[in-house]
Amino acid sequence: MSKLVIVESPAKAKTIKKYLGRGYDVIASMGHIRDLPKSTMGVDIENDFEPRYINIKGKGSIIKDLKKHASKSDKVFLATDPDREGEAISWHLSHILGLKDDDKNRVTFNEITKSGVKSGMSNPREIDKDLVDAQQARRVLDRLVGYKLSPFLWKKVRPGLSAGRVQSVAVKLIVDRELEIRAFNPQEYWTIDAKFKKSGDPKIFPARLHSKDGKKLEIKNKEQSDEILSDLDGQNYEVSKLKIGTRKKSPAPPFTTSTMQQEASRKLNFQSARTMRIAQQLYEGVNVEGFGAIGLITYMRTDSMRISDEARSLATKYINDKFGSSYLPNKPRFYKSKANAQDGHEAIRPTMPDLDPTMVKGSLSNDQYKLYKLVWERFIASQMADAIYDTVSADIKALSYIFKASGSTVKFPGFTAVYVEGKDEETEQQTTLPKLLQGDKLDKKEIVANQRFTQPPPRYTEASLTKTLEELGIGRPSTYVPTITTIIDRGYVEREKKQLIPTTLGEITTELMKDNFSNVVDVSFTAKIEEDFDKVAQGDMAWKDSIRTFYSGFDDTLQKAEKNTEGKSYRIPDVETDELCDKCGKPMVIKHGRFGKFMACSGYPDCKNTKKIVISTKGICPNCGNKIIKKKSSKGRIFYGCEKYPDCKFVSWDEPVADICPKCGKTMFKKNGKNAKIYCATEGCGYVK
Repeated sequence: MSKLVIVESPAKAKTIKKYLGRGYDVIASMGHIRDLPKSTMGVDIENDFEPRYINIKGKGSIIKDLKKHASKSDKVFLATDPDREGEAISWHLSHILGLKDDDKNRVTFNEITKSGVKSGMSNPREIDKDLVDAQQARRVLDRLVGYKLSPFLWKKVRPGLSAGRVQSVAVKLIVDRELEIRAFNPQEYWTIDAKFKKSGDPKIFPARLHSKDGKKLEIKNKEQSDEILSDLDGQNYEVSKLKIGTRKKSPAPPFTTSTMQQEASRKLNFQSARTMRIAQQLYEGVNVEGFGAIGLITYMRTDSMRISDEARSLATKYINDKFGSSYLPNKPRFYKSKANAQDGHEAIRPTMPDLDPTMVKGSLSNDQYKLYKLVWERFIASQMADAIYDTVSADIKALSYIFKASGSTVKFPGFTAVYVEGKDEETEQQTTLPKLLQGDKLDKKEIVANQRFTQPPPRYTEASLTKTLEELGIGRPSTYVPTITTIIDRGYVEREKKQLIPTTLGEITTELMKDNFSNVVDVSFTAKIEEDFDKVAQGDMAWKDSIRTFYSGFDDTLQKAEKNTEGKSYRIPDVETDELCDKCGKPMVIKHGRFGKFMACSGYPDCKNTKKIVISTKGICPNCGNKIIKKKSSKGRIFYGCEKYPDCKFVSWDEPVADICPKCGKTMFKKNGKNAKIYCATEGCGYVK
């Protein structure tokens, strides 16, 4: 007889088996094994919202195998992931295997290392029914919304649509931002920018006109800027005021799920789903030379910023040994989690802080190494001393005009010796100034007026949308990726490079939701539901109470919407194109179907000709001379290929540009990222612009 440990994935099973050794059998359930049925609602509304769970289709052989192993074991441990979803999977496993409700058979691992696994196995507990109920509440509520709203959308917009509680709010945020951008009225303004040099010093430094007669200047047009340039023509410039000081900068806290996704987007150009897939691999365990299978990071679905005393101590030792005691803060750093964080977990950190990324690089894939390095650097930096900068700002006077110049130099690098947090928006580069004294005369090297315009708010990216959802209290660490994936897959939103742009379908559906289901897409209302789920998880609310509260109002709203929209259509308009039907000669139009956009003859139903939408680029295939078209991979990634595929198999991840190679006359391509360049892809050419 042996002890059986059930986890979700084979990779996790392999790593845990290594630490438990003989006497333990470790197998994977391959995720959920029971769920609500796909073909029906599966929630008995009349019977107080009782869910009807069934075994998931295709899981029969896995369930049979689980029962077989359980029957041969004298003890079964349920070791699914340490969150609400994992707790629910354990509860369903317990039901299927006929385990006792009060049996202490639930174990969790915040990290899959020898100490993490041993600690989890030595502290078994009963299944936390409150966590299970919180997951049930979310699952049932989302099912009710989806199954009740979807038929309404089929009638009013088009067949095959689906609605979701969190996804509808996410789409609304993106649509509202797009409407804000369209309504934005750019305001003209001008800046006067100068470059100065101190006599005897080769350094040229920039400054910007700030004020006149002690009042801040707002230059609204060219006439004003020309007048100022005329005033300044031939004038002398001197340093009228100097302010010298120091500035401290503290490190960012260790990663939560949200901040990891944001930073991986900024620094690694990873989409959220890619980040979480790689993080799952690092958590479940990879084979590292000299260590075998080991989990390299702690559990990756968390909104907590807490770290263990042991991890803090190991980080402190590493920093002291590597950089010296001056790189340690005066007292250990503690970061406060937000009020509704599930603080049972730690922040995302390396399981072995002394395992430098260079030590594991040879054992990891390129993506795994990049993400591990990001997590490791962020964590180590979070435990380091502040960076200290010497700062100087100078007022430069000419007549009654004041230019301002500022600069900073690193006095002590502190945590920046390891890591600097990325930014969503570009910030002005800090410069260094030459050594200046009050009264110094300066040579003007250049002075120009620049026309500028105020900018609309930026479109959301996956990273900024995740950040907004988290700040608004909508969704939880486990829901960000599924939400964004769903709204893209269902055609409500398109991804253009990093930007999320609403489709016509997304805009029309949002208009319908605003008109008839304002509560469902209301940010504060949705956040309140999340708070109720948290109360259920803490044992402060019965899960069916949260459903009852929502559903009574929702059902009334649905009935009113049916009446209010009687005879009203929210149909998506067809978009005319310049292309003519190759069968009847009538114009082709763009239509929206269940599987996205396609082209159809405007003469329907007399002519039923349809075709795929082909997006041509400016490029010509370097292999055969035909057009290069824009394509999308099965995972949604944009790439470019010859229109004559499969006869011509030319493909490129890089976008073709209008530039022609001066060396061979073929199309050039643009590579983005750290190694950005415009280059010729023709074999044997090698030209780079």
